[in-house]
Amino acid sequence: MAPEESSGTETPQLETVAVAFVRSLRSAGLDVPLGSTLVFVNALAEVDATSRAQLYWAGRATLVRRSEDVPVYDREFAHFWDGLATPDRAQVDRVKLEVAVEDPEADADQPPVPDTEEARPRQTLVVRASPVEVLRHKDFAQCSDEELHETRRLMDDLRLAGALRRSRRLQPVRHQRSPGTRPDVRATVRRSVRAGGEAVVPSRRGPSERPRNLVLLLDVSGSMDPYARELVRFAHAAVATRRRRRIEAFALGTRLTRLTRALSSRDPDEAMAAAAQAALDWSGGTRLGEALRTFNDLWGVRGLARGAVVVILSDGWDRGDPDELAEQMARLRRVARRVVWVNPLKASDGYAPLARGMAAALPFVDDFVEGHSLAALEELAAVVGNA
Repeated sequence: MAPEESSGTETPQLETVAVAFVRSLRSAGLDVPLGSTLVFVNALAEVDATSRAQLYWAGRATLVRRSEDVPVYDREFAHFWDGLATPDRAQVDRVKLEVAVEDPEADADQPPVPDTEEARPRQTLVVRASPVEVLRHKDFAQCSDEELHETRRLMDDLRLAGALRRSRRLQPVRHQRSPGTRPDVRATVRRSVRAGGEAVVPSRRGPSERPRNLVLLLDVSGSMDPYARELVRFAHAAVATRRRRRIEAFALGTRLTRLTRALSSRDPDEAMAAAAQAALDWSGGTRLGEALRTFNDLWGVRGLARGAVVVILSDGWDRGDPDELAEQMARLRRVARRVVWVNPLKASDGYAPLARGMAAALPFVDDFVEGHSLAALEELAAVVGNA
């Protein structure tokens, strides 16, 4: 808000903007009740309306009730507040957002303007595009050194919340009629002893869930130079913050190199230096088929890739035999839960998977996604989480 605005003129504008924003969320499919709208209006009155972060969290905390609605909220927030989408004429008429333009060279000798309703300047809400939001969608290959530094800082906040799979290990269950449960005799006897030998409701155990394994195979060849360091940084954000989930990272080049131990350091710079030192063929050639054969023989088929989500980050340019690559992709697909191929070139205009390696691998890929920007990696994290 402009500094000269008073609270009396600010509140009606906040209400108008808040209602328009809620309308855009409802049109996108979010269920926003009237009570949440009123709470959102009150929240806007308490925060700094010129701060994008405070606007975001005011709406996030009051209008979003389910975690699966967060991506829809993020998209509509960017469209509405950052001006990334052109609103329709009806919305413009309702909200009446204008940009205040001040003339610093106005003549100071002009007679004072009478304080009338017509002469008072109209109070406006200035909405500007966030530089962070613009950076999220910028191609890594087009970023400056300062922008890449900021992108890496934002990438450290990425979290890969993987899908769960059913485990053979049993755990206590609350609902006695849950499918797949069985009596827990020991727990039932312990409860009876504590109750003085009286009969109690029998305890039961049922199947538990555990996160699926995640395998990241990163192409570090010369053709991937504009993106390799950012994708390895993405892998570090996943490996260094893993908890119960097993996350493994490998470098693909002329050979296969395991990077998990190198990327386990909490210090991003130390992890990147260790990864570059471990991958002796960094910025060299590419033999995807041979590297995948090594992975399948030593790691994947033996258990690491079984039931796991395997993510291959590569542009598909390969000097090896495409038939061998197809054979190894078929072996990998038979044991993995899902195979995701991330190609930074997919976002280019007119791109077609015509490279020999990419054409040979594509029939065995479940998801073919982009990987050229921070926003694309955030979408990748969502794909992995839903696999």
